[in-house]
Amino acid sequence: TEKDNQYTFIMPSSNVIVKAEFKAVSVVIPPSIPDTNIVVLPFVDVKESDWYYSSVKYVYEHKMMAGTSDTIFSPDMTTTRGMIVTTLHRLDGKPVAPASNFTDVEQNQYYTEAVAWASANGIVSGYGNGNFGPNDTITREQMASILYRYAQYKNYNTNNTNNLSNYTDVGEISPYAVTAIQWANGTGLITGVTNTTLVPKGSATRAQVSSILMRFCENIVK
Repeated sequence: TEKDNQYTFIMPSSNVIVKAEFKAVSVVIPPSIPDTNIVVLPFVDVKESDWYYSSVKYVYEHKMMAGTSDTIFSPDMTTTRGMIVTTLHRLDGKPVAPASNFTDVEQNQYYTEAVAWASANGIVSGYGNGNFGPNDTITREQMASILYRYAQYKNYNTNNTNNLSNYTDVGEISPYAVTAIQWANGTGLITGVTNTTLVPKGSATRAQVSSILMRFCENIVK
C-alpha cells in the first residue's frame, strides 16, 4: 500500500521476497548562465603554469596587447618599438594626432597612428636622423624612456627613483635614458636582469613587456 510515497505490506506467515524495479525519470536541468566577465585566453602557447600567464591575461583583457595571430601570443618573441607605442596608444584611448615626420613610418601600418600620437606628445623622438625604427627591437633603456615620457604626458608621479648604485653596468646606460631607468627601477617596473646588472641595451620579450605593462597600470596609472 502506497501512502505519501511510502510503501507498506502485511507480512504473511510464509517467507516473502520483495523486489524493487527502477525506471529512469527525465529531469530538465536549466541551462547555466555564462559569466560574461570571464575572459578565456585563446592562446595555445600561454599556459596557466607559465610565470607570465597573469600578465598576458591582464594585457589581453584590457586590450593593450593582442596575439601575433588569433591563437598565438608568441611570449618569447622580442618586442619592437612600433609594438610599444601601439600598446600605449591603446591604453590612452587611441587619440588622433597629425601624421609624424618620420621617413620610415609608412601609412596604413598597424603602428602608424600610434607613432604619430607618440611623436606629437613628446613620448618618442626617434633616432634624430628622421627615422623612428618601428620594426627595430626595443631595448630596455628605450622602453624605460618611452614609459617615463608617457607617465610625464599623463602627469603621473615620476619622483620615485633609484640611484642604481647596486648595478655594475650603470655606465652602459645612454645619457638620455639615465633618469628614465632610475625611475623605472625605483618604481619596480624594470628590475635588474641579475642582482648586479641592468643590461640597458638588452631586448625585452613580449612576455616580459606584458609583465612590465601590468605593473605600470597597477602601480603608476591613476
